[in-house]
Amino acid sequence: MPKNSKTMADYILPLNINGLQGRMLRMPPPKGKKREIMYIYGHHSSLERTYGVAEYLNRYGGVTVPDLPGFGGMDAFYKIGKSPNLDSMADYLASFIKLRYKKQKFTLTGLSLGFMIITRMLQKYPEITEQVDVLVSFAGFAHKSDFKYKKRTYYTFRAGTWLLSRRLPAAFIKHFIFRKTILKLAYATLEPIFVSGDNTKIRQADKAERTARIDFEIYLWQCNDARTYLDIAHTMFTLDLTRQRVDHDVYHVAIDADRYFDNLSVEQHMRAIFKDFHLVNAKLPAHAPSIIATAKEAAPFVPPAVRRILNQAN
Repeated sequence: MPKNSKTMADYILPLNINGLQGRMLRMPPPKGKKREIMYIYGHHSSLERTYGVAEYLNRYGGVTVPDLPGFGGMDAFYKIGKSPNLDSMADYLASFIKLRYKKQKFTLTGLSLGFMIITRMLQKYPEITEQVDVLVSFAGFAHKSDFKYKKRTYYTFRAGTWLLSRRLPAAFIKHFIFRKTILKLAYATLEPIFVSGDNTKIRQADKAERTARIDFEIYLWQCNDARTYLDIAHTMFTLDLTRQRVDHDVYHVAIDADRYFDNLSVEQHMRAIFKDFHLVNAKLPAHAPSIIATAKEAAPFVPPAVRRILNQAN
């Protein structure tokens, strides 16, 4: 594949839906490829974090990655008087698909939170399933019990995200806790825990790269709307998507070393939702690619079984 001299900035386009302004990453298909791939990123993310994954997926077709309201610097739903609940996110995603793809066939993929939103969107808008040729979950989940956390930790997170997502606590976090100096101090103080603990994003880096990753982590805390971040996190801890079926097969990439989700529980819940379930195991060290992953580093998160599917003519 010839080297691409373009940078990420060459692929960023403005995005405006229902009065909310954000950005979209759009990479045209390489020569000889007709597949269109839509990717929805996860919770602690942005287009910048997603670029390596998008660049890798671009080998198999055109790639589109939209910002989510309240994430990656996009306006939050609160701007237009709406709550960032799961149905609002699903409605937004359906609107984007109708504008971007109209009746065109496309491949739909999502990471973790992104696949949670995809699932709810397909439940609410079953007609969109007819446009989706391949559906891929990267470390997705469908139920609150999929989390690996101990009960005490789970209920602490559940109550904490509810409380902190209220208007005043969230404003305090955004304007006082998420300041660069405060975050740098927090990471400097807790760095030994990150390095020796199970946070592989930081532990598996040398000192210079660790500094770069921490700087990028700080950027992610600041570019994502704090109240939306906490509100949607609370949704994750109260989630149950098993009450409605989706008439489509799903290919689920399960991360062996996923520190967040129990893969067996995820499989059971997804089998209760989707028409058919295809498990693809990935022997990887973390739930998601590195926060500053290149296309080469992101490649293992797309296992050979998924690559073969994406490589098929469509």
